[in-house]
Amino acid sequence: MKSTTTANAYLRFLQLARGLQQLPDAPQLDANEKALLEEVALRWFENRTMTVREAIGLAHLGSPATLHKRITRLRQKDLLMTFNQPEDKRAKYLIPTEKTIAMFGDFGKKMNSVMATA
Repeated sequence: MKSTTTANAYLRFLQLARGLQQLPDAPQLDANEKALLEEVALRWFENRTMTVREAIGLAHLGSPATLHKRITRLRQKDLLMTFNQPEDKRAKYLIPTEKTIAMFGDFGKKMNSVMATA
C-alpha cells in the first residue's frame, strides 16, 4: 500500500511530536493526562473555559475520582492552573499554563516545518 503525501506529513508530525515528548525537559504525560490536557486546552482556545466540574464529568476519559487525580497531577506539573471568576467564587475554571502553551507552540512549529517539506 502506498502512502500519500499528506499521510506522510502527518506521520512525520507524529514522529516529531513523540521526539519532543521524549526530551529530558519535556513534561512526562501518560496518554490519559495528554488527552485531558488537550480537552481543557481546546475548550480554552474556543473561549469556552472548562470548569473542574465539567472536566471530572468527561466520562470518556475516566471516572470523576480518576479525572480529579489527573487534574491534580497536571497542576503539579505546571501544565494546568485554576482560577475563579470574580462574580462567582463557587466555580473553579481550568486553563493551560504558559508552559503548556509553549509546549503546544513547539508542536505547532514542528507541524509547520513538516507541512513546508510536504
